[in-house]
Amino acid sequence: MSEDINRPRRHFIGIAAAALAANQLAMPGSAVAQSNETEPAVKSGGGASFASLKQIDAGVLTVGYAEAGSADGAPVILLHGWPYDIHSFVDVAPLLASRGYRVIVPYLRGYGTTRFLSSETARNGQQSVVAVDILALMDALKIPKAILGGFDWGARTANILTALWPERCKALVSVSGYLIGSQEANRMPLPPKAELQWWYQYYFATERGQEGYDKYRRDFAKLTWQIASPKWNFDDAQFDRSAAAFNNPDHVAVVIDNYRWRLGLVKGEPQYDDLEKRLAMAPVISVPTITLEGDANGAPHLDPASYRSKFSGKYAHRTIDGGIGHNLPQEAPQAFAQAIIDVDGL
Repeated sequence: MSEDINRPRRHFIGIAAAALAANQLAMPGSAVAQSNETEPAVKSGGGASFASLKQIDAGVLTVGYAEAGSADGAPVILLHGWPYDIHSFVDVAPLLASRGYRVIVPYLRGYGTTRFLSSETARNGQQSVVAVDILALMDALKIPKAILGGFDWGARTANILTALWPERCKALVSVSGYLIGSQEANRMPLPPKAELQWWYQYYFATERGQEGYDKYRRDFAKLTWQIASPKWNFDDAQFDRSAAAFNNPDHVAVVIDNYRWRLGLVKGEPQYDDLEKRLAMAPVISVPTITLEGDANGAPHLDPASYRSKFSGKYAHRTIDGGIGHNLPQEAPQAFAQAIIDVDGL
């Protein structure tokens, strides 16, 4: 991205100087999954597969997730973005499982087999609530501490968890770096070229956009994949496998709320106000971190130098070459898995 786009984008995500105290980290204890297998997973184009999908009640959700590796392995939680799903990590999970990790890959709220337990719960998509979901999942699975990795919504969620609850996070791998934002920061207008990259955000602000996304969610997702990863030659089977996750009955409501919240068009739920106030200060992340960026990421993203100061612990950045786009874990699974292994040793 050009400098004229990067400079205001730094304001857009609300980078500010505020630090959290560094925390002493220990290896996570073992945990036994309290869940039931509900349906078989589908093989990826590369031949790897999740052994099964599981389901567990956690917080306001019943969370669908894939699990790989030994139940007593060091936990790794991998978080997908929009419009993607758990299959972004289908080739990462077995690589980590083979190294002894216990890998948990949950569907975020509004995706796949994850469902709200009550029809009365708001279909809220604001940034803090997704992190609270993952914290509840860790509690339900009796995971006291985990390595977190993610991209897009998943990277933002992992950023929030490591910033606000560092005692629950051993280390972090974050595609596109520091993604914590705020409604206040998002009010700042950007140059036209930068605003163009966020066209869907403004589309979703309208009723036409909500209806259009509902009607054309598959077409919308495929276009986004193509724009965000212009050199990724995914096939129909890969896309169809992930697109099935968007049939979730709450998918549209959660996605629309997420982007409307960012623009301040919806307020969010009051029980999360204190968390959002803390996030608006752009807290520094103190756990060991590796940030990643694909050399062909077509989605809005920052220059790594702009967020270096947001990580106060042991840190490294890697740019992954070879035409790698926004969905880095699926496009470069070995590089992503190696980052998880390496950050565990920082």
